[in-house]
Amino acid sequence: MIRITNRQARQFLLLKHGLLGEYKFSEKQGVLDFARQVGCIQYDPIDVCGKNAELVLQSRIKGFTKGMLAELLYEDRSLVDYPDKNLAIITVEDWPYFDRYRQAARKHAERYPELEALTAQVRAHIQNHGVVSSDDLKLDGEFSWQSAIHWSGGNNSSRSALEQMYSTGELIIHHKKGTRKYYDIAKKYIRPNLLNASEPLKDELEHHKWRVLRRIGSVGLLWNRASDAWLNIWGLKAAQRNEVFRQLLQEARIIAVAVERIKDTLYCLAEDLPLMEAVLQNQKLKWRCELIAPLDNLIWDRKLINDLFGFDYTWEIYTPATKRKFGYYVLPLLYGERFIGRAEIIVERKAGTLVVKNIWYENEVKQTKELRTALNGCFQKFALFNGCETISAESMN
Repeated sequence: MIRITNRQARQFLLLKHGLLGEYKFSEKQGVLDFARQVGCIQYDPIDVCGKNAELVLQSRIKGFTKGMLAELLYEDRSLVDYPDKNLAIITVEDWPYFDRYRQAARKHAERYPELEALTAQVRAHIQNHGVVSSDDLKLDGEFSWQSAIHWSGGNNSSRSALEQMYSTGELIIHHKKGTRKYYDIAKKYIRPNLLNASEPLKDELEHHKWRVLRRIGSVGLLWNRASDAWLNIWGLKAAQRNEVFRQLLQEARIIAVAVERIKDTLYCLAEDLPLMEAVLQNQKLKWRCELIAPLDNLIWDRKLINDLFGFDYTWEIYTPATKRKFGYYVLPLLYGERFIGRAEIIVERKAGTLVVKNIWYENEVKQTKELRTALNGCFQKFALFNGCETISAESMN
């Protein structure tokens, strides 16, 4: 077991994510490198000042533009929209590892014979007309259900059929326009050796081990306890998780880490041991100021972040307005080795203005000249990322 201080744990996490020191990831290749490191980037369609996946990347990738992610997804096809931790973006080479979910979707569909007639219509429509969204597709027959992956409400048979074919891997998302998804036949875009590969892992236990390793690598440090970091890993209950951790430790694929003032043991990937050893040398690192996404990999386990950083963050987007402490779409604000507060930022696209509606600082944060300079640089970079020429600061607490 490795024993580290609370500060060393924070440094390890931030260095792992490329959020402390010089930029670890750069340009389009950096996006791909980061995606491979974390396994998946959570997707959310809401766009107040950038979509969640874009916000994750802008904080880590030097020179990142939204077009880089779109190119990797919809031109290069190196990345693909696919459920992992809820809706997500994964690397296309990981496609075979999710075959058990596609098989489950096919098996589920067998209970609904009427669905086959609808999917046949979708195939014919795409063959004749090309890429399609549910708004453009009118099918003969009504059908709606809760699919293996998505909820289709009402009597939207078009959406149900498209999402079912997406769940089975017959369709992929060709591109998105706003919140609207456009689908096409997967085999046009995914190499046959990946598309037709069966899952490389022999059983559910091996699959769970692979998923847990990915999630530990995605966050950096995790504990063996209930956590949002394990979301959407089917069948991973406490008993299964305990066995997974036991075997991964025995196989020396993960390392136990004891952190001061943290009751539970944390774990990192064995491959991150060199990074842990570098942190133990207490190097002086360059500080950066970054806005962090609401569903950022770093903060998937909010309890862990609170224990390590003393930062209590809740995404209040689904909280009634009268009950919010802060705002509708508020981003954690990282400076150096700590979260110094949170900011509510809105992009007024027609005016080309980034509006900093509010900043709420954590207690004991001193607004020094250095901090103000770092904040200004952060907001200027964020404005550029959002295509804004001007910045407006309405009020700052």
